[in-house]
Amino acid sequence: MEWSQYWQKDVVPFTAMVAVECSGVVLNILFKAATLKGMSYYVFITYSYAIATLVLLPFPFIFRSTAVLPTLKLPLISRIFVLGLLGFSAQLCGYKGLEYGSPTLASAISSLTPAFTFILAIIFRMENLDLTSSSTQAKIIGTIASISGALVIVFYKGPKLFSSPSLTPPAVSHWSLALGSSQSNWTIGGLLLALQYLLVSIWYIIQAQVMKIYASELTVVLFCNLCGTIVSAPVCLLAESNLSSWRLRPNIAIVAVVYSGFTGTSLTSLVHTWGLHIKGPVYVTIFKPLSIAIAAVFSALFLGEAFHLGSVIGAVILSIGFYAVIWGNAKEIVVKSDDSGFGSFTASSSGESPLLHTLIKDPI
Repeated sequence: MEWSQYWQKDVVPFTAMVAVECSGVVLNILFKAATLKGMSYYVFITYSYAIATLVLLPFPFIFRSTAVLPTLKLPLISRIFVLGLLGFSAQLCGYKGLEYGSPTLASAISSLTPAFTFILAIIFRMENLDLTSSSTQAKIIGTIASISGALVIVFYKGPKLFSSPSLTPPAVSHWSLALGSSQSNWTIGGLLLALQYLLVSIWYIIQAQVMKIYASELTVVLFCNLCGTIVSAPVCLLAESNLSSWRLRPNIAIVAVVYSGFTGTSLTSLVHTWGLHIKGPVYVTIFKPLSIAIAAVFSALFLGEAFHLGSVIGAVILSIGFYAVIWGNAKEIVVKSDDSGFGSFTASSSGESPLLHTLIKDPI
């Protein structure tokens, strides 16, 4: 009985969180390989949104919310549409940045999300800035460290530490290395990825407001993807006017699109929501820097990507900053919970959303 409980409460959640991080890295590698084969990232984004919408369509009906939900009125619909627009814009920046950079760079820059969200939460007055509080000090120091680490990764590659023979065809590996070897391409990719996660952080802020009004995550995620599909289809058709590019052939391109539709939004959202209910928000977020190591190994194996000193130094600094922000917010939530008389992580009675509660749902 004890072993069964340990398996359900510890082993399964741990395995699920690691699997989600791996799936995100695999998605980036598949996208990189597909674009190196000539696939347009406009086509990739549109098809991914469409498949994700179809996959998510039955879930709100299967897993009905027990909460009493308000009628979908124009103010709420407009906010959900803005979420879809932000998610689409973030994907445009992210996948273009991935074209210029690498999956390892994308995984490293993604750890900026807590820092960006903390800054935006202060701007939108969702966070109280008490400079005498150790939790606030930790979040400020962590934010500075995260941004500093990202700057090191983006602007300093440094000497090559290791690389391995790629498992992909030599032509693809050569193209990948040629594209990623330029410092200017690497910098442009890093800046675009940083812009992506800034947009993602804005997405989290608006999503937190939407969830207060309409407390059905599956429905909100479905409508966000539907809006993303509606926005991406005409925009990407105009951007990619070559109709032959929209014809998917049975190669790595179709694998990347289908994989993105099933795991990029659908599976990730479901697993993160389940993990939140089982283990809490801190547990879900602490696995994010793990994707840097996973991406480094997978990229070296499948894309022949070299790992540079700047990436190691920057990733270490960024990870320290990431965990400092997470620790500061976790301590703040514990204090609020104790003051409210509860022994678990809960939102404050003031209606403000703790930072960690906005870090668990991926829009893309």
